[in-house]
Amino acid sequence: MKIIIRNLARETTQLELEALFKAHGNVQSCNLVMDQLTGGSKGFGFANMPVPYEAKAAIKALNGMELHGSKIRVKKAEETVPKAALEAESADTSDHVAAPPPPEPEHARKSGVKKDGSRLGAKKSRTFRKKS
Repeated sequence: MKIIIRNLARETTQLELEALFKAHGNVQSCNLVMDQLTGGSKGFGFANMPVPYEAKAAIKALNGMELHGSKIRVKKAEETVPKAALEAESADTSDHVAAPPPPEPEHARKSGVKKDGSRLGAKKSRTFRKKS
């Protein structure tokens, strides 16, 4: 389970973060997010714990804990695609993929046009038999 740790003090190290989670179970990986310009911590990080009940126990125990004068927030990380990756993907495929068609007006069905744009066939007359 991927866990996000927020509100970390800037002086918190990756080794300290990893030690916090190892006290609650097996830690697959632990990363402190660093600023590329300054080389310092951005104040948050991630931990991966493969055993769900150990991860939940770590979240419960560490959420709200004070570390280096900061009250940290710990919760399960959302599995989302980064915004930069979405923008790069849309830029790469914009020349190759056609835009989706606009929504069909409601009156189009009544005017004799199918959803795929083809014409509806002529209506067949119904015949009714009289019961004797």
